[in-house]
Amino acid sequence: MPMTPVAPDSPALTPVAEGPSPPAPHFATVTPAPILLRGPLTVGLDAELPESIAGPLLAALNRIPRVQADNGAYPLRVLDQAGNAAVRVTVVPWRLARSPLAARAYAVVAPFATVRDDIPLEELLLRWQGQAGDALLAGGEAVALLRGVLGAPAGVSVVEGDLTDALEATPGSLGIVPFDQLHPRYKVLTVDGFNVLDNRFDAAAYPLLVAVMLEGQAAPLLTPLLAGAVTPVTNRDPARLTTLIMTGVTAITRGTAAAIERNDLLYPAAVISATLAAADITHVSNEVPFLDDCVVNNTLNNLILCSHTDYWAVLEAIGTDLVGLSGNHVNDFGRDGARRSLQFYRDRGIPIYGSGLTPEEACAPLYWEHGGNTFAFVAALAFGPPSAWVTEEEPGACEYYSRKAEILALITQLAAEVDIVAVELQFEESYDARPLAAQVREFRELRAAGATLVTGVQSHVPQAWEPYGRDDPGGAGMILYGLGNLFFDQMWSWETRTNLIARHTVYDGRLLSTEILTTVLEDFAQPRWTTESERAELLRRIFNAAPPRP
Repeated sequence: MPMTPVAPDSPALTPVAEGPSPPAPHFATVTPAPILLRGPLTVGLDAELPESIAGPLLAALNRIPRVQADNGAYPLRVLDQAGNAAVRVTVVPWRLARSPLAARAYAVVAPFATVRDDIPLEELLLRWQGQAGDALLAGGEAVALLRGVLGAPAGVSVVEGDLTDALEATPGSLGIVPFDQLHPRYKVLTVDGFNVLDNRFDAAAYPLLVAVMLEGQAAPLLTPLLAGAVTPVTNRDPARLTTLIMTGVTAITRGTAAAIERNDLLYPAAVISATLAAADITHVSNEVPFLDDCVVNNTLNNLILCSHTDYWAVLEAIGTDLVGLSGNHVNDFGRDGARRSLQFYRDRGIPIYGSGLTPEEACAPLYWEHGGNTFAFVAALAFGPPSAWVTEEEPGACEYYSRKAEILALITQLAAEVDIVAVELQFEESYDARPLAAQVREFRELRAAGATLVTGVQSHVPQAWEPYGRDDPGGAGMILYGLGNLFFDQMWSWETRTNLIARHTVYDGRLLSTEILTTVLEDFAQPRWTTESERAELLRRIFNAAPPRP
């Protein structure tokens, strides 16, 4: 059985199947002990607290003249030495926090073109404490807040601001970055298998999540008075986080359809469905029409392709939320077949874009919202045949070049309206990890127009990715020149069997990070997760194929 890498599903983060809810436990009512004061209440702040947290807390404390205890109101005094105070403001690991005033999550990062996926906590501690040779970079606030969790930062080089250039200039170095300051030019490493990007994040188990709280018997008197003094209260609010999965070529036809008939309906999705369905938004680029009279035709080199409507169950199993229809096979069964396929989606309430009954419909964006993050998805077909393009009278895919100026203007408009503009382009096919020169030019032009994500959905082999940081023109973003095949039967080469799945993390309206999930096709139909060595080879292949940075 092939090994599954840590990246898609850390065992520690695998959701437990839901069952019947246990009865609520019964607790006897406990009356809290009274809090009595004998004089002024003294409070002190740990000297290591950064100004971003200490300043607001001191300002709030100075606005509290007296504190109400159970035996009366007493003055509040702020001491310079926290060790001499009755109540102390300190930093603890999240798992030990009681009524925290603030929380900060941190990520371990490397340059995006990094093969390694995980760092053991033990290695991180050695780097932090100066007992390992490789460099560790962090900002001053991270050093201050993580000192109590990781120890004395003897091995940390303090770099204020963006660490990207320093990381790329220092081979083997890693960085520690606040969660909300991530951007796609970083690769986020898991720590002991725990992924801070996971939308099912286990806060208590993650070692780089810290809390600011009050300690001392009288702490409950002050905690409610200081609530909201530090903003943001947390830099990782699950309610503002969206995980978006985008995939490559899907065509459940030919050999893939034959494998379904030999096995069972959900055979293609069996290995990867849990990971894809766990995303908040799961995207599929479907190349072929869904028809209720489609017949399996696995004839060699058959290029007239369709999927039986029953096969929608495969895409349903991976949690498909929206479908891009910019493929050049959408009209393989004629314009009538295209109409019937479009009606299939509409009858089931499946959101689609990239194809339609008119050019306006085919080229229109699909709007989406999740967690307060807003999206617009656009898809177009730049490669023939002309019979696949929509006309004023006949259905088909949005034609890119005849409407290029309109599409670029639309992207610019959308960039001012929504947080994330995701454009997918069905471009000229090539079987090389290196994108074509024209492909680089066109994809970068879409990015420059305002697209956050530009994804090539034409490629049957994995191609290079191009990350952009938050300070790049246009802000944080990613160009994905080609993902390869998700569900398609091309078993004839190792390159066509390997596939990339993009897992984007959007937080508070900004693209924070993009993870690369990697699969290998088996039996013409079923993707499985790569082994460690397969994944390393595949990542090196696409990293080495990256075009020179603009």
